[in-house]
Amino acid sequence: MQQAKHGVMAFKLSIIASAVAGAAFSSSLLAQQQSPEQAALETDIEQIQIVGSRRVGRTINDSPVPIDIIDASSIEATGLTETNMILNQLLPSFNFPQPSITDGTDHVRPAQLRGLAPDHTLVLVNGKRRHTSALLNLNGSVGRGSSAVDLNAIPANAIKRIEVLRDGAAAQYGSDAIAGVINIVLKDASEGGNISATYGANVTTMDGVPNLESVSTNEQGDLAFNTGSDRELTDGQTFTLRGNVGFEWGDDGFVNVSAEYRDRGQANRADFDPRENYSRDANGNIDERELTVNRYNHVYGNGEVEDYALFVNAGRAITDDIEFYATAGLSSRDSLGGGFYRRAQDSRNVLDIYPNGFLPSIQTDISDMSLITGIKGYGEVWNYDLSLTHGGNELEYSVVNSLNTSLGPSSQTDFNAGTLEYNTTIFNADASRLVDTGVFYSEMNFAMGAEYRYESYDITAGEENSYIQGTFGPGGVVTDPVDGPFGAAGSQVFPGFTPASAGDNSRNNYSIYVDLEADVTENWNVAVAGRFEDYSDFGSTFNWKVTQRYTLSDAFALRASVSTGFRAPSLQQQYFTSVATTFVDGEPTETGTFAPSSDVAQALGSPGLDAEESNNYSAGFTYSPTADFNLTVDFYRIDIDDRIVLSNNLSGQAIESLLEGTGATRARFFLNAINSRTEGVDIVSTYTLNTSDFGAFNFNAGVNFNDNEVTDILDAPAVLQGAGFDQGNLFSDVELRRFETSAPDSKVNLGVTWSYDIYSTTLRTTRYGEVEDPSSVEARNEIIPSEWITDLDVRVAITDQLAVSVGANNIFDVYPEATRDLVDEVTTFSNIFPYSSFSPYGFTGRYVYGKVSYSF
Repeated sequence: MQQAKHGVMAFKLSIIASAVAGAAFSSSLLAQQQSPEQAALETDIEQIQIVGSRRVGRTINDSPVPIDIIDASSIEATGLTETNMILNQLLPSFNFPQPSITDGTDHVRPAQLRGLAPDHTLVLVNGKRRHTSALLNLNGSVGRGSSAVDLNAIPANAIKRIEVLRDGAAAQYGSDAIAGVINIVLKDASEGGNISATYGANVTTMDGVPNLESVSTNEQGDLAFNTGSDRELTDGQTFTLRGNVGFEWGDDGFVNVSAEYRDRGQANRADFDPRENYSRDANGNIDERELTVNRYNHVYGNGEVEDYALFVNAGRAITDDIEFYATAGLSSRDSLGGGFYRRAQDSRNVLDIYPNGFLPSIQTDISDMSLITGIKGYGEVWNYDLSLTHGGNELEYSVVNSLNTSLGPSSQTDFNAGTLEYNTTIFNADASRLVDTGVFYSEMNFAMGAEYRYESYDITAGEENSYIQGTFGPGGVVTDPVDGPFGAAGSQVFPGFTPASAGDNSRNNYSIYVDLEADVTENWNVAVAGRFEDYSDFGSTFNWKVTQRYTLSDAFALRASVSTGFRAPSLQQQYFTSVATTFVDGEPTETGTFAPSSDVAQALGSPGLDAEESNNYSAGFTYSPTADFNLTVDFYRIDIDDRIVLSNNLSGQAIESLLEGTGATRARFFLNAINSRTEGVDIVSTYTLNTSDFGAFNFNAGVNFNDNEVTDILDAPAVLQGAGFDQGNLFSDVELRRFETSAPDSKVNLGVTWSYDIYSTTLRTTRYGEVEDPSSVEARNEIIPSEWITDLDVRVAITDQLAVSVGANNIFDVYPEATRDLVDEVTTFSNIFPYSSFSPYGFTGRYVYGKVSYSF
């Protein structure tokens, strides 16, 4: 097995070595729908400037780097309303699982490109850096330890196209561009518009999960559960109202406005809870209420969400040579996510408040804003772009239907648990010109620029009752106000941020870059870029990139690139602090996540965080014998050193001794801890068939094979080694396997769009490869098998302006295999949560929808 793996890697390296002398570009229009109103799409694409090149006028057909384009019609034909879910359906190398019961991660779900961390992908809007979410994903999901861009804050109907650069580009764009770059280009029409209303719901049968019909007691006096056929549900009802309109601004300008409202209901896939909810009486008899209590007491799946979004994109020529542009976006999301149910007999419950137990929930109010403004100039010699970008994301936590056990029967049930806020302001100056060197076949494009970025990250403490330790004991009973024992502190499900956790933190950085590109010969294009960045908190870094494209014939070309990259530690990783008081054997214990520069982390030997560093290699070819057929194949390898990882919870007598004077007895923190290697191949192909009698057929295929491997675990800090901690217990095997196996090892996208007269039909099927939901107990380790998921969308243009669409995502109602059938040791929660949240296609089943749209 290991020899075979090494053989495959050797083959890939030989391909890279043989192709390093030249490179080529190809693009693919993934899932492109060629309806009559989109007939001019390819011509339009030829006229745009795309991500990945600083050369003004660079088009898709001659760009030196591989890029995929997803157009607006492809987005509309999915029936999906979340941008992340749309990308997951259309991009082979994109992974967007939908975890549940993971605190804030339920509300801002992370996504991956090429199986790397969510923050290894740089996101741009109209070519400008997009701000990240304030949330730091800390629970056991994909992307644990990262803060990523919330793509779902950008309404899908505001998007003209999405450009995906499948290559490292830190030398061109700066931090985070290790796995690739996603550039979202907003609509810029100066007239016309569209209004649409979409309604859909999950109409599904939970595979392998029978419905609970009744509850009784058996001869032994224990509970007995009578089940029927697989559970049938209709839920997750979603209503989406969208509008887009373009206005003229003077004689040569535009203002394009997009608005979206979405109301999504709960989609719950939890199974019934078989545990006894109430304490037995003095004779050991079951409480009669056990037979009637609601046993579907968890919410596992999609919580309730209400979204509002407004985006405005504008531009106007000031003179013949100067253009003003501006983009502004506002969005708000109110969402509700459940936690773990507290039974009536649970020591964390207070019977006087919840005699039947309670399900505490986290309610988030997420606000997001962005502003881009600038001018572009087109001179006889120099072209320039001066811009100001500001973005902010605020996440306010509330806890509802909860209590603070230690406050006893007088505890409130709703809490303000605090706020996270991230802001960034960026000044950019870019310039480019053509230089006739007299050496190359073409003029050399010379580009240079500078950037200044200021970031801030603030944590605001929750209200006092959301985190304090009261004087009541477990169960909210009266206890000794001095000696205890005391009940659990803080609001149940999510204790509020304490004053010790609160803080205002910031940093700044500046960067300069140079980018050169020329056709060395008629068939050989070479581009070289270098970038220097300096950060106020960890120092400076220099990165470079070389790309080559060599055309062997009109139909066939080679391409290759080599680059270095980096990812600066986020402010969230640098400064996030969450301290909660827990009691072990009646003694108060301070535990939580501590900033790497804090007294706690430094006592454990934390050196602070440094940037992650990468080396990217890619090589491939493009084959386009006709205008109707295109094939691209790209091999890649990404080596990342000093990846930032969250340590295990560290405890024990030696740790307590090290922490003496810091006020903590248990702690975890971020540190640069592992090296990794990612290898894979992308294969993308499109084919267009036009017939005179049966309309047009557009076929597309995309395949990604991907392998992530942790190649080295760095030594633990000397202080921790002295306390008995080494590589093996500083980081859990579970966390390392999340890096390696939590994303599909392969993904295949196949699709066809048929357009005829007033009809248009899109059929897609996607094979999601195997993933692992790792556990520290081998018998509970779960391997989720590969599955095909099929989607269908049918559109009828009733008039030139009015159209109706119906469709289904996951039309065959495919679920991941139930956890209880995949593990050797089935636990109570393996039954209550029947499907793994690591499933790359979710676990809510078939979604059926209808849409009415009116264009003007």
